[in-house]
Amino acid sequence: MKNLGLSQRFIMESTLYTGLYIGRVISQYKDLYKVATENGELTAEISGKFRFAVKTLANYPAVGDFVMLDQIGHDSGNAIIHHVLTRKSAFIRKAAGTSNNEQIVAANIDIVFICMSLNDDFNVRRLERYLGVAWDSGAIPVIVLTKADLCENISARLSEIDAVAIGVDVLVTSSMSGDGFLSVRNYIENGKTIACIGSSGVGKSTLINRLIGEGVLETQAIRNDDKGRHTTTRRELIALPNGGIIIDTPGMRELGIESIDLIKTFSDIDTFAAECKFHDCTHTKEPNCAVQKAINDGLLSEERFASYVKLKKEVKYEGLSAKQIETEKFTAMFAEVGGMKNARKMIKTKHKKRQGF
Repeated sequence: MKNLGLSQRFIMESTLYTGLYIGRVISQYKDLYKVATENGELTAEISGKFRFAVKTLANYPAVGDFVMLDQIGHDSGNAIIHHVLTRKSAFIRKAAGTSNNEQIVAANIDIVFICMSLNDDFNVRRLERYLGVAWDSGAIPVIVLTKADLCENISARLSEIDAVAIGVDVLVTSSMSGDGFLSVRNYIENGKTIACIGSSGVGKSTLINRLIGEGVLETQAIRNDDKGRHTTTRRELIALPNGGIIIDTPGMRELGIESIDLIKTFSDIDTFAAECKFHDCTHTKEPNCAVQKAINDGLLSEERFASYVKLKKEVKYEGLSAKQIETEKFTAMFAEVGGMKNARKMIKTKHKKRQGF
């Protein structure tokens, strides 16, 4: 199980649930889950009590979650999931067709590979969205540019990315050469979990097949209109032969967001904003606005600032400073347990139980 990312943190939390066994969700199909345990893989479903208590879609088990099961055998029907252990990170998107529901794309991840092809699918504004959600997940984003063989001016593309991906590693890959993915292997470590995120047809499955060393995942060629075809239909956790875990996800051309880390994603704008005359500057018509000055001086593009404003509106952070945004995020995060104060009490109580007090 340690090869599947089971750390001491999860082992300690699992001791709170006597008589249950720990496993990790590796795939889901409708209401059934495939879970890896120390005795192999099994099929599981959530308990009736769990289903009754769950409040949002995000509370259900997701691929990458560590869960507590009531059996680990194969001869007594499906195992039953009773608890989801506290996630250390999660890539979250707004669930399709709903207004206020979150969908966990991948849980307990260490690195997010944001895959984007260097053909006509290349879109810097979309990349900003992915970066914002990736930073917010608690994992480390890495940009993986695919299909380099289809790009005539890679240097120009990299310059565009450098302007928006501040502090983020960028890898250029190609499926045409045998060593086209060697740079990616440097991020694969035993027990570490990586989620592959990106639009349909950008080459996520091809990348994973190269890391596995065989054609396990189905891939499809790019269409004549240069848009990717959707291949992966559900999320799946795969243990790599040389160590490490990777989660393949269905393509997402549109990424609905519930929460975003604007400070890390737009750190350049945050730096300029710190020099504004007014702390509550909206960066529109106020005098001595350092953000508008940066735009006028060519240090900040109007398109990037417009993207920043759009994302602030989308996640209802409009008019808030960086510090206020962080406060809003913590308030929302702990709303279900009665606020930050009650959350601290719960953490202390759990700690005492672990110590046997």
